[in-house]
Amino acid sequence: MSLRLGDIAPDFTAETTEGTINFHEWLGNSWGMIFSHPADFTPVCTTELGRTAQLKDEFEKRGVKVIAVSVDPLDSHTEWIKDINETQKTTVNFPLIADEDRKVAQLYDMIHPNASEKATVRSVFIIGPDKKIKLTLTYPASTGRNFYEILRVIDSLQLTANYQVATPADWQEGEDCIVVPAVSTEDAMQKFPKGVNVIKPYLRTTPQPNK
Repeated sequence: MSLRLGDIAPDFTAETTEGTINFHEWLGNSWGMIFSHPADFTPVCTTELGRTAQLKDEFEKRGVKVIAVSVDPLDSHTEWIKDINETQKTTVNFPLIADEDRKVAQLYDMIHPNASEKATVRSVFIIGPDKKIKLTLTYPASTGRNFYEILRVIDSLQLTANYQVATPADWQEGEDCIVVPAVSTEDAMQKFPKGVNVIKPYLRTTPQPNK
């Protein structure tokens, strides 16, 4: 059965390029991102892992731990990382899970038979400090992920976890938010002292409350 938003992210113990980890222990009280790669020494994945390493400061600023998974063995990962560092002009600075037995890929439903019997699709899971899945994304093997979109979604998830707001289409950090329907306009005026703009009774906006 596939994982749904709000499910507890499956725990596991695995070998990685940074040693053996227990996933939930490794996450601690942090947010986390686990994302899969169809195989080592593949071109799109090489750019993706490099881009993730380049964005290290952005993930750290948001308190997000990043971990990748590929179904190849540890020695293959070690050699591949050399290529990533060379071609992407960076240093891979997060663990890469060796998932030869596909245990992690199966736990997270990352293998889609319609795409391939063996290789994982490009799955992304964002996990909250409560270990619950907050976001899932699945890309085909041919399409590289947009990491700016992943960071944008993390910004929205972290904001809406702490305030009774939602984020509108194409929202970016610093822009106005939507007051959730559960909050009355009267209460919203008290909760959001920066002001509430009533466009329709069900559509009310307010400046981002944590800015």
